[in-house]
Amino acid sequence: MFEKILFPTDFSEVSLHALKNCVPKFFELGAKKLYLVHIVDITATDIEALELMKIDEEQLNNLADELRELGIEVEPIVKLGIPSLEIAEIAKEKDVDLIISPSKGENILRQMFLGSTASNLVRATKKPVLLIRYEWDEEEKRIKCLHDCEKIFDKPLVALDFSSCSIRIMEAVRKFEGLVKEGILLHVVDYGKAEELEENIAKAKQNLERYAKIVKFPVEREVSAGVASRGIIGLSIAKGATLIVMGKKGRSIIKDLLLGSTAERVMRDSKLPVLLVPCE
Repeated sequence: MFEKILFPTDFSEVSLHALKNCVPKFFELGAKKLYLVHIVDITATDIEALELMKIDEEQLNNLADELRELGIEVEPIVKLGIPSLEIAEIAKEKDVDLIISPSKGENILRQMFLGSTASNLVRATKKPVLLIRYEWDEEEKRIKCLHDCEKIFDKPLVALDFSSCSIRIMEAVRKFEGLVKEGILLHVVDYGKAEELEENIAKAKQNLERYAKIVKFPVEREVSAGVASRGIIGLSIAKGATLIVMGKKGRSIIKDLLLGSTAERVMRDSKLPVLLVPCE
């Protein structure tokens, strides 16, 4: 299991819901320590920054105390700076295994253009990031998590492109393999000429056989052809997956996201949580 987890909070409704209702589940599943982080955004505050830090520090310590009552080891951290960059730096300094970040809204791409902390963090950090999906429930007039955090690792769909990043993805999956009931390994053939399709599918099936031996849980091996993001999301729905695991492209992800990469499209359109594994 991911033992050291970083959770950044801005004290918003979504963030607090995830912290109180989702994050504790990971400690029931085997996580050991939580770094609870709040960054006072120097680009967004008109209040005296040091004064605001004192107020936020008190609020963060209160949240940490609530979590300690649940038996969770918590280290609260308050810093001043640009949130995504500071969080990425703390994650590196503390050598965390996973960053958990809630994302909300029907159009996550729009949030990226507006510079949301979650999307900027995905670009900035070299640590795995788990995006937990929240949306507004119009009938109940409240924010709602779209999945059961206790069952996130039950049935992951792992998207592999057979690049060097695929080994890193499988290493991340092994962190939680003891919690997996069954999994799906997927490769989407979105390359080559039409007359090469049959051969490429056959080669992909052989490659998936090798990757299946890396993990200890039973896996289905699936190969499809077409647009990668559609294949990933479509199969995750058809197979009842509880999580999508895929790679991201280091620094070039900024360019990739703006151009509509597979990662961006899955983040935007999937209702499932997405675990993004850095490829460098």
